[in-house]
Amino acid sequence: MQQQFHVLTLEARVAGQTVFLSSHDLPEVERVCDRVGIIRDGRLITVEDIGSLKARAVRTLEIHFASPVPADAFTGLPGVRDVEVHGDVVRCTVAGAMDPVVKVAARFEVVDLSSHEPSLEDIFLTFYGPETEGTGATA
Repeated sequence: MQQQFHVLTLEARVAGQTVFLSSHDLPEVERVCDRVGIIRDGRLITVEDIGSLKARAVRTLEIHFASPVPADAFTGLPGVRDVEVHGDVVRCTVAGAMDPVVKVAARFEVVDLSSHEPSLEDIFLTFYGPETEGTGATA
């Protein structure tokens, strides 16, 4: 039945139709939908393209270098926080554009880089965190 639902929603998309889906099954929403609306306390607080939401979300980044890097090389970059430097490995979280981090990393020999993109569920939960409570803020 679920596969048939996916087929029908794809057919509707191809035909230029809109399908409203209310679900708490966020992995399914991510598979089926182009845009999401997030409701908090009975109010619609955002309607965004899933790609846009993910681009704004905080990602975890781990970079392995050929040799140790200065501990402060990534500190103070726009959108970068929770910087940890352990010899030749840098771990941090990045909100927004990755460009400043990539430009600094390019000054050193990069051996490996991994970015952990948040799921739609992780993003959704930021709209319900204590820092946005009562504000209607879009995290």
